[in-house]
Amino acid sequence: MARATFRDWGLHSRADDARSVVSELIANVVQHTTPDECLTRPGAPRRIDVAFRGWPKWTFIEVSDEDSSPPMLPMGEVFSPALVGDLPEAVLPDSGRGLLMVQSLVDALWWAPGEQGGKTVVCRFDLGSDRLGNGTHEGGE
Repeated sequence: MARATFRDWGLHSRADDARSVVSELIANVVQHTTPDECLTRPGAPRRIDVAFRGWPKWTFIEVSDEDSSPPMLPMGEVFSPALVGDLPEAVLPDSGRGLLMVQSLVDALWWAPGEQGGKTVVCRFDLGSDRLGNGTHEGGE
């Protein structure tokens, strides 16, 4: 869906990045969230909403879930990149790498609490010379 949307909008160079971002954010919801009203019911159904919004200079991907807990956005590198090759795999962090990958693929990453609970993680792609409106969609979801 992400790759097709970006391609439909003429954003071929960012289509694979969009697919990776959506895949990682949905995986995070499945692995790390529990809907607010289901905290005591493991395995309860979850709602995940994905939205694509496009403007001439930016495209946004939004992934919303029903868990009000803030995502653990990366605050910086845990280890110097120069040391990572020398460290045993067991010492490297088990979590947080996915959002670090997302952060490296997008131009901005943030989250916002939902009005009725839950949260939305927002990713912004700056389009530069790849602009919407050059014979493609102009915005939309």
